[in-house]
Amino acid sequence: MSIFRTDIWRTGVVRAPIAAIRDVGSLASFSIRWLPNPGSFRFLADPFGLWRDGKLHVFVEHYDYRTRKGIVNLLVLNENLDVLEQGTVLSEPWHLSYPFVFEAGGETWMLPEAHRSGRLTLYRARRFPWTWEPVPEFLFPCAAIDATPVRVKDGWWMFYAPPFPKTERTTALRMARADSLMGPWEDMFPLPVRLDVGSSRLGGTPIVEKDSMTLPMQDCRDTYGGAVQLLRLSLPLADRPSFMMGPRLTAPFSASPFVEGMHTLSSAGDVTLIDTKQIVRNAPRRLLMDVRHRLSRI
Repeated sequence: MSIFRTDIWRTGVVRAPIAAIRDVGSLASFSIRWLPNPGSFRFLADPFGLWRDGKLHVFVEHYDYRTRKGIVNLLVLNENLDVLEQGTVLSEPWHLSYPFVFEAGGETWMLPEAHRSGRLTLYRARRFPWTWEPVPEFLFPCAAIDATPVRVKDGWWMFYAPPFPKTERTTALRMARADSLMGPWEDMFPLPVRLDVGSSRLGGTPIVEKDSMTLPMQDCRDTYGGAVQLLRLSLPLADRPSFMMGPRLTAPFSASPFVEGMHTLSSAGDVTLIDTKQIVRNAPRRLLMDVRHRLSRI
């Protein structure tokens, strides 16, 4: 991140299911409830959600430029999308983001991005939604970035970006497979299945239908997380997939001034979660923060 610009993200709840947004190919016609940001030089991004007991539980990356570290926060919303309570559910010594939350086998799981820890860690909800514990029996070949698991008829598939080399974090898509969520996981192809800065890094929940799957991908051609590019691939996934380009979704005008990027599209029942970006140019304040941060580490 440059000291001459600061990316600030904002999370919104779209009052429409994810398939409807895909079919329309735009967010312009949908009503969006924007969630409050936590304060100056902090933001909420990478939203994923689950409904439970009539409440929408939105898990987000909470990032603070003062610490240069993300944690996972939770906002609990009622049916009118009013915030009832919020707080931190997961914090580690390393940066956390992309808290992919899903249900499987009668349990609730979270698979956050944490490549600075050197591994991909799966968490189980010990007491949903506030208490989570790591699952030691889950083993993955690398510290995958924005890992997105999906269950289909022939087993589990993981779509992810590799942590190294650094250039491939936004340009390469890899796929791994396992018979069960715990693994063992194996990369199915020796090389990335896609190399494209406009559509290789995951950005939300897959839409799985009878004969096809749609993946929300980040378009990073002009800026990091500039838009969400939808990719369609046929099922089953036994062979090397062939990708078909779908709609490219950008931040709607109603998000103004947060219209300079969008990099998450995730399903939560009859609503969809998104995030959009504003680029703030304020070099002196950021420079002072960076100096303080470096001094605090000495």
